[in-house]
Amino acid sequence: MDITELLQAAADGDRDAGEQVYAVVYEQLREAALRQRLGWYGDETLNTTALVNEAWLKLAEGQRPRWQSRGHFLAVASTVMRQLLVDRSRQRRALKRGGDAVLVEFDESGTGDQHALSDDLAEDILQVHEALNRLSRTHPRQVKVIECRFFGGLKVEETSQALNISISTVRRDWELSKLWLHRELGRE
Repeated sequence: MDITELLQAAADGDRDAGEQVYAVVYEQLREAALRQRLGWYGDETLNTTALVNEAWLKLAEGQRPRWQSRGHFLAVASTVMRQLLVDRSRQRRALKRGGDAVLVEFDESGTGDQHALSDDLAEDILQVHEALNRLSRTHPRQVKVIECRFFGGLKVEETSQALNISISTVRRDWELSKLWLHRELGRE
C-alpha cells in the first residue's frame, strides 16, 4: 500500500495501517520540523521531537479525516504545528504576565529536563501568527505556503505537492509573503 492508502485505512480505524503510517510519516515530519528549526536563530531550546510527537497525537485523536494524499497530510500537519507553537507562545505570554496558565513545556531529551520557549521567541511566534491571520483575509494560499514552509519545514517541492500548486507558485507566494511579513512585522 502507498502512503495515501495507508492514511485512508488508518482514518477508517485500521490499527495496523495506523502503525505503518506512523513509521513512515513520523520520520518525515521530524526531518521537516528539524529543517524548519534550523532556520531559526537564538533560542536553542525549542524541541522538534516533542513538537512532532504532539502534532502526531493531535492528528491521530478525534475525528478521522479522509487524507487525500501524503501532501494533504503534511499540509494539515504543518497547520497543526503552527497551532501548537502559537498555543505554547500564548501560555508563555500568560505566564510572563502573571497569569495562572499552566505552561506545558517541550522535552526532547527524555530525561525529564524541561525546555520552554523563550519569551522573545514566544512573542515572535505570536506576532507572526497575528500577521498571518491578517494576510489570510486577502491571500489565504500564501498563508498555507508559509505554514508548510515555515511551521512545517517542508521543501518547495513538498509544499507544491501538499497544496497541489506549481513549484513556481510556491516560490512566488513564498517570496511575496516573506516581503509582506517583513513589512508588517516592521510596523509592530
